[in-house]
This record gives sequence, C-alpha cells and structure tokens, in this order.
Amino acid sequence: MKDQQSALHPLLSNLRKIKDEGIVVLDNVRGLPTGDKPFVSPDYVICIGHRGQIQLKYDDQPDYSERQTVGVIFPNHSVSMVSKTDDYLATLIVVDASVLNDPMLQIINQMRYRYELHPCVKLDKHEYRMITDVVEGMREIKRLELPDKRMLMTRLLEFLLRLLSQYRKNKLNETTSNKRVSMQFHSDLTQHFRKHHDVGFYAERACLTPKYFSAVVKQETGHSAAYWIRVKIIAEAKMLLHIRNDLSVQAIADMLGFGEQSTFSRYFKNETGMSPTEFRELD
Repeated sequence: MKDQQSALHPLLSNLRKIKDEGIVVLDNVRGLPTGDKPFVSPDYVICIGHRGQIQLKYDDQPDYSERQTVGVIFPNHSVSMVSKTDDYLATLIVVDASVLNDPMLQIINQMRYRYELHPCVKLDKHEYRMITDVVEGMREIKRLELPDKRMLMTRLLEFLLRLLSQYRKNKLNETTSNKRVSMQFHSDLTQHFRKHHDVGFYAERACLTPKYFSAVVKQETGHSAAYWIRVKIIAEAKMLLHIRNDLSVQAIADMLGFGEQSTFSRYFKNETGMSPTEFRELD
C-alpha cells in the first residue's frame, strides 16, 4: 500500500523528481512530514517561510520558522514539528546530496558553521524580496525548454547561497549579542527560578525591557522567557513530588517560591492538568 505520508507531503511525494533533477522547488508547503519519528532528510533543504509560524525541534533543539525566515538544513539532521499555525506556508528548495559535489557549490561547506547548529535566520523585507526573486528565476527555468537547465539551476542556487551567506554574516554581531542574552538568562534562571517567576526580574538583569528581552529569548530558543520559567518550575516540582516523599505539598510550594499551597496547586494544575497530590499518587 502506498505510504500515506508520501501522498500528503511534497518532500516525500517528490523523492524521484529530486533524484532525477537534482534541484527542485516545492511551493505551497504547509508543514513537515508527520509521523511518530522525527523526519531526517537525505537531501539539502532550504525552507523559505512566507506566512504563519511553525515551532520545531532541530536535533532536539527548539527552533522556529515564520514569515521572512529562511532555514538551511543539511542532510541527515532530524527535524520534528512541535506546532504550527493554520496559515503557515513555505517554499522548499530541495537539493539532492549528489549535487553538493558540484565545484560551484563549495560555498555550502563554507556555510556549515553558520547554519548547521542553528539553521534559521530572519530576513528583512529587502533581503526576503531578493531571495524570492531568485527563487522565481528558478521556477522560470523549470518552465522553459532549455538544454542546460541543471547548470542554470546550479548557478542560481549558488547565487542564492551567496546572498544567504552574506545576510547571515551581516547578522552575526546581532546574533552573538542575542545568544549572550539567552545564555545569561538560562544561567540566571537556574540560580533564581525558585524565588523569581516573573520575566521582569530576568529582563532587568539583562538591562532590557521585558518585551524586548522575551523577544530575544524567543528568537534564540524558539520559546518565550515565560515559557522557560514555567518549564523550569514544573520540572523541579515534578522532581520534588516524585523523590521527596518526606516533603509536604506546602513545603514544596515554599521551596519553589509560592506563598500559598493553593497558588502552587493552581499553577501546577494549569501546566500539567492534575494537582500536585494527583501527580504524586501516580507513583
């Protein structure tokens, strides 16, 4: 029986075309291949987000794509979808692994250190328009009957990659600064999450407004600062409820900075769907 995933997702239904043509443009892509396991592409994939947003995990690290975001995914990395908005729409440029050996595309190896660990970069309007104009050139080559289609596609792909490399290079200083903010936040969170549950505390330590601080954290990690605070508190609460049977729920609430057991219980239930007592009784 034909695999249902192959019938649903362009990446899977065009495997033969990708192999035969080397470089393929796939439009109107609305997500990742679904399934119980993360998707691991044997090909090189450039994902251009046009609208909406998708939250994903790249090698188990959170990342995201939205309008004017370009993701460069190297072969054999795992990608899984966490969530997406209904209006998410993207174009994929899929490059068969054999094409990567073309001398004109050696820039791909030069891009590894910028993209392989963190594949997505947000473009401004001008950069996005330049990229989409190049992709439209690729579509036009596919529509025409030309003798050297593959060579022309390779040259346009090289130009596209050089644009992306330059755009990413221009953003390195900003990215480095944002990464420092994100790393400092996670260090501060480890030290202070039991007493400080508000984003404002961590933003003040970074000398940033809470709104901008949370935006930086989300850009770097795929989730807001408030999300990571909740994750840290709930993970610690679950650990204490599981292994510290000598502690009452009130004692755990006190350890985690909640003034009242009822406040802690509501917080825990909102995040997990069960009360602390119910969670403890699962054991």
